[in-house]
Amino acid sequence: MSVTIVAAVARNGVIGVDGGLPWHLPDDLRLFKETTLGHVLVMGRRTYEAIGRPLPQRTTVVVTRSRDWSPQAEEVVVAHGIEDALERAAAIDEQVFVVGGGEVYAAALPHTDRLLLTHVDQEPDGDTTFPDVDWRDWGETARVAGDGWERVTYERG
Repeated sequence: MSVTIVAAVARNGVIGVDGGLPWHLPDDLRLFKETTLGHVLVMGRRTYEAIGRPLPQRTTVVVTRSRDWSPQAEEVVVAHGIEDALERAAAIDEQVFVVGGGEVYAAALPHTDRLLLTHVDQEPDGDTTFPDVDWRDWGETARVAGDGWERVTYERG
């Protein structure tokens, strides 16, 4: 199994505000779709609820502490911890993408092989931040520049 974290992160570490993104970057969203299409997405309950539905042509695994929460969509898999979520995701596909939010990123980071981080050239106000990363464990392997952002691939080394 390969575990990849996909996130857009502002210069100040912000990744979200009020359950959504503090920016609109259509080209980055297109890259997100191209990267994750046909694979498994692991996300937290709040991220899933902010999106409002399963994303097309991808399997969604939602991590929640609530034993009675229902996604109201039979195609969504519910897990009650990151290890459970990654195990369920790996049973579906070899490529697993962790897509938010902050708590799920932090829990998944020790299990992650690759980071696909869009570095957003902004410093917005927000209520969710990306977890601290020990960059000594990671090496840059690719970079794609966009308008006001750069998507950088890091591999654990």
